[in-house]
Amino acid sequence: MLKHECASSTSHEVLPSDEERGMLQESLRRLLMRLWPVDQALALAASPRAIASIWREFAEQGLTSLGSEPAEGGLREIVLALEELGRAGCPAPLVDAVIANIVLGSMRSNSDEAVSLLTALHQGEATVSFALAGFDGDPHAGRLQLTNGKLQGRAAFIEGAAFATHLLVLAEPGPMLVIVPRDAPGLIIEEAPGLAVPPMATARFDLESASALELSCEQAEDLHQIAGLALLARALGAAQRGFDLAVEYSKERHQFGQPIGRFQALQHKFANSLMGLEAARLMLHNAAKSYDYGLAEWRTLGACARAFSSPALRQVAIETHHVFGAIGYSEEHEAPRHFRRVHADLARHGGVRRAREQLARALIDQGLTLPEHDLGAEGNAFRNEVRGWLKENWDAASQTRGEERPYEEWGFDTRFTALLGRKGWNNLSWPKEHGGQGRTPYEQLAFMEEVQMAGAPMGGRGDIQAHALMSFGSRAQQSEFLPKLASGEITFCLGYSEPGAGSDLASMQTTAERDGDEWVINGQKIWTTAAEKADFIWLAARTDRNAVSPHAGISIFIVPMNSPGITVRPSMAMYGHTFCQEFFDNVRVPASALVGHVNQGWEILRSALATERMMMGSFIANARAEFERLVRCIRMTSEGEEQLGSNGAVRDRIGALAAAVEAGRQLFMNSVVAAEKGKAPIYEAAMSKVYTGELLEQLGEAALDILGAGTILSEDAPDAIAGGKFEQLLRYSILVVIGGGTAEIQRNLISQYGLGLPR
Repeated sequence: MLKHECASSTSHEVLPSDEERGMLQESLRRLLMRLWPVDQALALAASPRAIASIWREFAEQGLTSLGSEPAEGGLREIVLALEELGRAGCPAPLVDAVIANIVLGSMRSNSDEAVSLLTALHQGEATVSFALAGFDGDPHAGRLQLTNGKLQGRAAFIEGAAFATHLLVLAEPGPMLVIVPRDAPGLIIEEAPGLAVPPMATARFDLESASALELSCEQAEDLHQIAGLALLARALGAAQRGFDLAVEYSKERHQFGQPIGRFQALQHKFANSLMGLEAARLMLHNAAKSYDYGLAEWRTLGACARAFSSPALRQVAIETHHVFGAIGYSEEHEAPRHFRRVHADLARHGGVRRAREQLARALIDQGLTLPEHDLGAEGNAFRNEVRGWLKENWDAASQTRGEERPYEEWGFDTRFTALLGRKGWNNLSWPKEHGGQGRTPYEQLAFMEEVQMAGAPMGGRGDIQAHALMSFGSRAQQSEFLPKLASGEITFCLGYSEPGAGSDLASMQTTAERDGDEWVINGQKIWTTAAEKADFIWLAARTDRNAVSPHAGISIFIVPMNSPGITVRPSMAMYGHTFCQEFFDNVRVPASALVGHVNQGWEILRSALATERMMMGSFIANARAEFERLVRCIRMTSEGEEQLGSNGAVRDRIGALAAAVEAGRQLFMNSVVAAEKGKAPIYEAAMSKVYTGELLEQLGEAALDILGAGTILSEDAPDAIAGGKFEQLLRYSILVVIGGGTAEIQRNLISQYGLGLPR
């Protein structure tokens, strides 16, 4: 194992803190702004003297020692530093240095040569170029053979060779690690121009004498993974910098009398790019944290990060240029250097194909599942508690009873909701002052994943109304409704959409007029889930028809569904459940039914919608369950004499989907953490909701492509695959995309609230 695993037995206090990492990042950014200014970056990158100069400065700052000891910085510090180099367009050979620190650091005790090189490296007197050759993962990376001390062969895609003092290469058999001085007889280095700046190189070896250090195959594989993550970090910094430039440009550039950032087409492109950047960053840092803590799953998490981020960040770089148009096409502009960096870095070491194959190998061949996240001591303990409770309270007999019910009733089970209430788990996320358990975001995630992975019903828990009542409800409303929601005694449905007001809720026409001590409600609501089963409707109505802003004249009411004047008309929706229209004909409710103040409804709606989108983002646990169901089906399916899982196209698709599911988990966790910090997660929840809904669609379509016509059959058909689950998924996924506001509306929110683009 590589050196970091020795640190896993030490206290985590040995590793730098979050505060220290922030200081490192800020310090390095200031240093680069001073020594590698944007307007000189192109010329500096072409100058070996400039690179040597900044390398000595890095040595003085201790950056050339990153990765050599836990206290010097683990993989999290490394990726932060490389992100900054990517932002600055600085090609200082830090990627290769950290690889050398990691691999040679574990060999200090038996190699004077390793000690000598590390000392020179840390002092800024040496630089290294690293080549995996036959262990690279790219078929064109070359091969090196070490026989009786003679090193022969070719290695391609070598970075920084023009100013390196040493080459560090892997040779066969073995693998064997060989340190080759730049001036060694028999070494020929040729420049290989391309996207990378400075250009990479190809080296040819015909060395009569070379000493080697033996590695295990696992060590070589780990070096490959670390190198890929390091390059991903640098590409992320470059993609983020280019994106930031494009966003600012869109606010300043005017076309057709307005800033181009107001155009919805651009806002949607920016929203997609922001989701890609955020998911890539979260996945990369999560993999790095797992590595630093010595957790075995860092390899799978690292493969997920690389498999997702390579296409995602390349698309960000492309969209950046689409925004700039011809203005950013000149090589004098900053954008081209970031385009080059992103594409050159992410293509290396086998790129996305190698990462997807690594995931397919783990999931299909080895029968593993996506790793459980380390949720901390409390989160992990609660996950085990929930898992144990579900074994007793949602056992095989309960699952069978649930599945024997009509599909339209799945997801809602008043008996099970009451059981959760007795455990206090309907309100586990509520603050303790409102009778909740005040569970951390990690505990909430543990609960949702376990319940949804078990296929237990989640409907009817009333989180949307509960959180809104805590913030805006009167004490009487809180006292009346919160305990009943917590116990599962009552259920709510949502009365927002109308025939002429779907995503545009400001256009609603349902009215509530004050008449003495009562409100009189007239109008119609539509597309309401489970209205025929609910005890109350959480109703948005217009209370001021003359408001200057349409958003300003809306209020929220709690209306009993058995009130005279309410007519409910159910209809069957494509996803297999009913949804309803409700007609309100002079429905009277007491003045106490008003939530908050008159005309405060839009503020309450925004808060409640953020909660709803977070809840819909929690369907990522469903996505994970459906993905793992798909993998199980693939493992059990044959095509002729071959297993379906041996098909290259299937393996690549599964690798891509695995990474996509992990990205969704990270985006959802990000929105929960934002809410825990007291921030209204408007755009974070929107990102999670959009991403999860579209991922569910992709999973359903992938099942159809891979498993065939059996996926279009329902649960009562004799040849249905997986009991009709994929057919249900195909229909259900549409609801998650359009429910709570369509994906297009969410993208507007992401770009406007997340990036400050004009509305």
